[in-house]
Amino acid sequence: MARSEAPRPPSVERLLAAARPRLGAQRDHAALLGAARAVVDDERGRIASGAGPRELATLAEALVQGLESLTASHGSGLTRVINATGVLLHTNLGRAAWPAAAIRAAEVAAGGYSLLELDRASGRRGARFRVAEEHLIALTGGEDALVANNNAAAVALAVGLAGRGGRVIVSRGELVEIGGGVRIPEVIRRSGARLVEVGTTNRTRVADYEEALTDGRAKVVLRVHPSNFVIAGFTETPDPAAVAALAHRHGAILIDDLGSGALLPTEQFGLAHEPLPGERLTAGADLVTFSGDKLLGGPQAGLIVGRADLIARLRRDPLARATRPDKTTLAALGATLGLYRAGLAQGEIPIWRMIAAEPAGLRTRAEAIRSGLPAAAQGKVGVEAVESTVGGGSLPGETLASFGLAIRAGSANRGLSELRRGEPCIVARIADDALILDLRTVEPADDAALGRAIAALVGA
Repeated sequence: MARSEAPRPPSVERLLAAARPRLGAQRDHAALLGAARAVVDDERGRIASGAGPRELATLAEALVQGLESLTASHGSGLTRVINATGVLLHTNLGRAAWPAAAIRAAEVAAGGYSLLELDRASGRRGARFRVAEEHLIALTGGEDALVANNNAAAVALAVGLAGRGGRVIVSRGELVEIGGGVRIPEVIRRSGARLVEVGTTNRTRVADYEEALTDGRAKVVLRVHPSNFVIAGFTETPDPAAVAALAHRHGAILIDDLGSGALLPTEQFGLAHEPLPGERLTAGADLVTFSGDKLLGGPQAGLIVGRADLIARLRRDPLARATRPDKTTLAALGATLGLYRAGLAQGEIPIWRMIAAEPAGLRTRAEAIRSGLPAAAQGKVGVEAVESTVGGGSLPGETLASFGLAIRAGSANRGLSELRRGEPCIVARIADDALILDLRTVEPADDAALGRAIAALVGA
């Protein structure tokens, strides 16, 4: 009796022949071979695990769909998300959404050539695109400005002014972890400088800085705004102007790292005051660093403003070239900052539009979504008052009154997973055993999609 032969996947050549009528003639053959081999290898693994072999037509369809997905809108690997968490600057979801003007500017910059480093009048190489830096000078009052690719890079550049082995003084209460395990002491060490700690975790006075400055070996005093945590109780923080005056008396540079940074007064929205870069420059800081993709509401960038002579030194630092942003970032940042100068930030920049949204308007939207659900679903979904947070290492402990939809039918954890795996991908949160979808972080244009997903989730 003949032994039955174990099933095997088709050859790469057979698979390509079956799929070729749908692949077109313009595809590179090497790319087609690679994609076909991946499908065959996957099929071989399925068979080895005990699964039955699939039809050749099914495998050909998998090959075609796999290739088409590489050039589809989601081919970048990033999935668009409806953020219903109520966290406005959600680090895991990409932080700040860009304003429309920034998106258009980046698209124009990416889609063709531009005068990035070419002087239009002379035709010779000129200064790198300066629009964003000129906006920063106008908005903060700094003498000059420099853009790096993130704020950690901006801080590393700035503290490098201390020189290799030079001393950088930091309060113990400001030796923060920026995120992703990156800590201020590590940034200082990587710059080649030496950290000098002063004060205590909860209390630091001007006198603590003076003791460390008296021998003249410290070149830089670094102040770090605790933008992602709060210390409460028995605390004391020295006046920024007093620290600046002391540093200057001893010939040291004062660098003020604001972390998130803001260009609009946060207290006008009922939030705690977030220091403005211009305020710290007025108080005597020589350089101020802050982020572009948090409260500023633009692309990821590290922004440095302050004394022109120090900025000039930073431009000559080899690290400045290693950390400089590309043309699309510069274009998007320039467009975002232009909205501030035009007085349109609150209405045009998503993060400020979300912060400024009135709870009454959010409630109206929530009620409209609920009323649009099938009758059977409405009984499983409620409109509830909730609290949103700014997030993204900004305004820790501060909340904004909001409204959202609360689903109390079935498992909240299961619902959270199903919404995240669905299309569109919706990320929500759980509170008090309910699945909460906070509308402060949902664009009104997504309300209809949110309603359809809720109806499907509760089984209506």
